[in-house]
Amino acid sequence: MWRSPVKADANDVVHRISTEGADSLLLGGVNDVNLLELQRALGIRASLRGETLTLGGTLEQIERATPVVQGLIDLARMGESIAPEDVYRIASEPGAAMPATNGDGRIVLPGMRKAIVAKTAGQKDYLAAITAHDVVIGIGPAGTGKTYLAVAKAVEALARKRVKRIILARPAVEAGESLGFLPGDLQAKVDPYLRPLYDALEDMMPSEKVQKALETRIIEIAPLAYMRGRTLSDAFIILDEAQNATGAQMKMFLTRLGVNSRVVVTGDKTQVDLPKREDSGLIQVERILPGIEGISFCYLQDTDVVRHRLVRDIIRAYAEDQVG
Repeated sequence: MWRSPVKADANDVVHRISTEGADSLLLGGVNDVNLLELQRALGIRASLRGETLTLGGTLEQIERATPVVQGLIDLARMGESIAPEDVYRIASEPGAAMPATNGDGRIVLPGMRKAIVAKTAGQKDYLAAITAHDVVIGIGPAGTGKTYLAVAKAVEALARKRVKRIILARPAVEAGESLGFLPGDLQAKVDPYLRPLYDALEDMMPSEKVQKALETRIIEIAPLAYMRGRTLSDAFIILDEAQNATGAQMKMFLTRLGVNSRVVVTGDKTQVDLPKREDSGLIQVERILPGIEGISFCYLQDTDVVRHRLVRDIIRAYAEDQVG
């Protein structure tokens, strides 16, 4: 959490920055060597106490030092080793500490206590595809991080002001249950299907910011049917559980794409809840869209499962049963 600079006197400014989630030893260095280099390179005073790094100096010095310090904090949150030479490099080259998610599979979000890191080679390739393409279709079994990583990239794009809003959609298809028997109005009926998207968001943003973004429609979570008739520009759009979208719904969704927007479609071909599996829009686009420039298909495997180890074994057992 950032706090506004507070003036100590006419010429001196004190600025306190939260280091929550950052390893203090990595950030400050042994015997505070990194803080000493920060002071030498930028001519400021710097002290680290608990989860607060305090800077002191002129307003001009503080304004120059603030992005440098934030970059160092982000590196410490990712668990990166920081040496005085790194402090000097970052102080000399603004932006040198910015995480390269397409290269190392890491995402650091403002206010996050930890970095979101690709845990497998497949996940790393998935993040790289999202960075490089306007439309990405991620296909793989449950537990491979398809939705979670896509939401992380959406939140990152919003935080970096690359888009103006996030739109998360899911088909409201019954998974062995009937919507009609659920209590409440339409929103109450579809909320259980959208809950995984809320959960992913709340894991990446403070709850009060999530609520405010939902109220101001900077972030929108809705059933897929609500997308009809809209043009979605300056947005990061995610369609989750796409295996349960019909071919007509998938076409409707993909043709909503507007200027400066990105789309990520995620799904698992083994969990189609439609009456006829061949009606799945995910299976249809896999057949007709490969080869179009700007569209990338990314396949995650059971080796990319990051839930309990038994999930991987369960997925393999079901796959073997279908083959047999």
